[in-house]
Amino acid sequence: MIRNATRDDVPRIMEIRAGVRENRLRDPSRVTMEDVCWFVDNPGIFLWEEDGSIVGFSASDPRNGNIFALFVEERYKRRGIGKALFERACKVLADAGCTRMSLTTWPATRAERFYRAAGWRVTGMDAGNLVFER
Repeated sequence: MIRNATRDDVPRIMEIRAGVRENRLRDPSRVTMEDVCWFVDNPGIFLWEEDGSIVGFSASDPRNGNIFALFVEERYKRRGIGKALFERACKVLADAGCTRMSLTTWPATRAERFYRAAGWRVTGMDAGNLVFER
C-alpha cells in the first residue's frame, strides 16, 4: 500500500536508503535528515507498507523535475513495489507541470535496467552516474 510519508517515518526512510547494496551513497552527508524532511513537507515522498512496515519509498522534486530517490528493501524486490512507487513519483512531477523529468543512477545496475525498461533515455553522465530523462 502506498501512502504519504510523515516526519515520524524519516528514520526508517534513512535506514532503507543506507541499507541498499547498489547505488550506495559515496558520501552519506549528501542526503540529510533535513533533505528528507523537505520532501515530507512538500508533495514528493511516498512509502510502501507491507507486512506492517515500510519497505520502500520514492521521492521526487517538483522544483526541478528530478526523481530524487527510489528504493525498495532487497527482500521485497520484484513484486511491483518499485514500479508503483516510481509511477507515483512521476505523477507528482507531472501534476506539478514538469515537462522534463530526470534522475541519476549508477551504470550497470538493476536500477539502470529498470529505468531503460520504463522508457527513459540516458542523456549524459554526472559524477560517474548515468543521467536519465523523460
